[in-house]
Amino acid sequence: MGKLGSSKLITANAPKGPWGEFWDSYRQNLGALIGLPTLVLMVLVAVFAPWLAPYDPAIQHTDAFLVPPVWQDGGSMRFWLGTDDLGRDMLSRLIFGARFSLSIALAVVMLALAFGVSIGALAGTLRGIPEIVIMRIMDMMLALPALLLAIVVVAVLGASLVNAAIAVAVVLLPHFVRITRASVVSETARDYVTATRLDGAGPVRLFRIAVLPNIAAPLIVQATLAFSSAILDIAALGFLGLGAQPPTPEWGTLLSSSREFIQRAPWTVTLPGVAILVTVLATNLMGDGLRDALDPRLKR
Repeated sequence: MGKLGSSKLITANAPKGPWGEFWDSYRQNLGALIGLPTLVLMVLVAVFAPWLAPYDPAIQHTDAFLVPPVWQDGGSMRFWLGTDDLGRDMLSRLIFGARFSLSIALAVVMLALAFGVSIGALAGTLRGIPEIVIMRIMDMMLALPALLLAIVVVAVLGASLVNAAIAVAVVLLPHFVRITRASVVSETARDYVTATRLDGAGPVRLFRIAVLPNIAAPLIVQATLAFSSAILDIAALGFLGLGAQPPTPEWGTLLSSSREFIQRAPWTVTLPGVAILVTVLATNLMGDGLRDALDPRLKR
């Protein structure tokens, strides 16, 4: 009995691995615990959209214009969330809208992350005149309102979903550049980087094996928060007619095409807005949890 009790005590006091420590810190944030499954649910909806949507999002039901949701008077079990002005099922368009909005936002963040890390690492490694030029350009980009900068880029490239994604990636780029440059400058002064350099590692290999793993935490947190910003900016450009074009069921485009029915059929505007709100809020809550868990200074 004594041996059994001592073995349980040893097991309980055994040091936890990195994932165990991460989860212990992450689960202390109640908002993060709510945001993570909500975002996972939205991602699953986006992935399995063709199987979850009851109708093709482009099909027009000519006998069902502006049918209200099922819980309102005049609603029908045939269309749980009602239809729009062309008789298209709102539930199906929201589900496919999740696929468009989330996939585009993910592509935007990956693009901004790749170029931001590369440019930031270049600035932090070269120093001197190249660093000054790069950082001043980033400062000028940050001085402009994000949406205004995105509109300018789209105005130059032309209104389309691809150009809107490029514009939002340009808007998010300075944040990754600044974080990477600051982290590289801090990490390259440490002894382990000096030892790796003396071992014969070149600049690229030095950054890949010694610096990048140690600056990944703030980049992950920034990428999570940038994901929510990308969803909002893509939706804003779609609402202004500069992003996805009808009949693409992107959430911002759904808002734009339904705004004239805000009094007659408010669900056509409310439902896409709620989808954007829930997704962005869940992503921000998860980002806060990641920041608390990955930043040693914020661990409770």
